[in-house]
Amino acid sequence: MMGKSKELSKDLHNLIVAKHTEGIGYRRISKLLKVPVSTIGAIIRKWKEHGITINLPRPGAPRKISDRGVRTIIRRVLQQPRTTRGELQKDLESAGTVVSKKTISNAFNRHGLHARTPRKTPFLKKKHVEARLEFATQHLDKPMTFWEKILWSDETKIELFGCHKTQHVWRKNGTAHHPQNTITTVKFGGGSIMAWCCFSACGTGRLHIIEGIMTGEKYGDILDQNLLSSARLLKMKRGWIFQQDNDPKHTAKVTLNWLKKKKIKLLEWPSQSPDLNPIENLWKELKIRVHRRDPRNLEDLKAVCVDEWAKITPEQCIPLVSPYRRRLEAVITNKGFCAKY
Repeated sequence: MMGKSKELSKDLHNLIVAKHTEGIGYRRISKLLKVPVSTIGAIIRKWKEHGITINLPRPGAPRKISDRGVRTIIRRVLQQPRTTRGELQKDLESAGTVVSKKTISNAFNRHGLHARTPRKTPFLKKKHVEARLEFATQHLDKPMTFWEKILWSDETKIELFGCHKTQHVWRKNGTAHHPQNTITTVKFGGGSIMAWCCFSACGTGRLHIIEGIMTGEKYGDILDQNLLSSARLLKMKRGWIFQQDNDPKHTAKVTLNWLKKKKIKLLEWPSQSPDLNPIENLWKELKIRVHRRDPRNLEDLKAVCVDEWAKITPEQCIPLVSPYRRRLEAVITNKGFCAKY
């Protein structure tokens, strides 16, 4: 079988047409330019019919998956985002179409679908979704001055070494937090050290490393040792409001009595709503900084956490609070389910 011939240059095309307009015949042009007579004829016919000598764009090879086949696999992954390419290969093969996994990916990419790691979100019951929507709706029009009065708090687990298996889902841009595209998680699944801290638009409060098992009494001690001192450190104005989630230790009688005794006002909070708490963004930043320093043991980890937390500036805290309305709008848009944070 003969190999594919090399395409002639634009200048050679124009020269063939020029020789033809001078009255030189096809055979003579072929001998002069060493181009087959059939090619000479094709170029001149194209020039006469279209007024051009260059080759027109070619449509390329036909798609290996028919339009109907593409619609079928897209419909399946939109309904079942965790469907693998191997499963889709088998489906297509049973219908008489044999393609590679790369071909399937290309088909999805052309239609705006890409393989992404599903976001981890808390498990939400119906009552959680309804409470989140109610909170977002009631606070949507609160002025920025209201959110600047909030002292946000939370605990987090900080791992010495972390290794998480990657899983993918098929989704379109802007659908990362749709329930079917996320992985639900339960808080504090074990490991490393636990830390508590608070922050406001003015900066970070004190970070407290939690030793042993957290109880209502121990949480009360943490607040007693750190909350008011952090409020003074941050120069919180009169009437500031304390935010905490609805963990049983936070709502324990001993905790609520302490808060009442100290005349600290609480922000009514919907359960399972880490996306509404801007301190989550600071935890992420802290963990990135800590693991860059590569602590080698738990004592080293504790020291690095305290050191890196102290380095977070007020300038980094303000943007987390100032656009708070966007968090509420995102929850409303996502019908109460977890949104980007």
